[in-house]
Amino acid sequence: MLKKITLTMALTILSATTVLAANYIEPQELKVLLDKKNEVILVDIQPAADFEKQHLPGSIETNAFPAAKNEEKARLDKALIVIKASNAPVVVLCPRGKSGAKNSYTYLESKGVPEERMQILEDGIAGWPYKDLFVKGR
Repeated sequence: MLKKITLTMALTILSATTVLAANYIEPQELKVLLDKKNEVILVDIQPAADFEKQHLPGSIETNAFPAAKNEEKARLDKALIVIKASNAPVVVLCPRGKSGAKNSYTYLESKGVPEERMQILEDGIAGWPYKDLFVKGR
């Protein structure tokens, strides 16, 4: 009985991890999309000072980080206008690609953005290895 419970728990954790992993995009994958000039909506939730220092060109500045409070989540609404006017994939850019990105993802999904359109940049802006692509200012 214990073996059965342990196996069931292991399979549940494995399948949950697999599903969650599908919602992340690795930096090199995003770079390919950007290099090919594919349409992609970049929703940047970094705080204003961080966005000013570095962000990817074409990002929608929302300053929603950490997107935990309703007031912070509401800042994502300006991105919803662009998202709903397009069928392009959506990538959430967060300082580190963790809880703020997940909160933003969940909020956008609750506003009708299909989960299959959305991804989170793995390791966020801090983990972006192509620093030469960053722009400064607004």
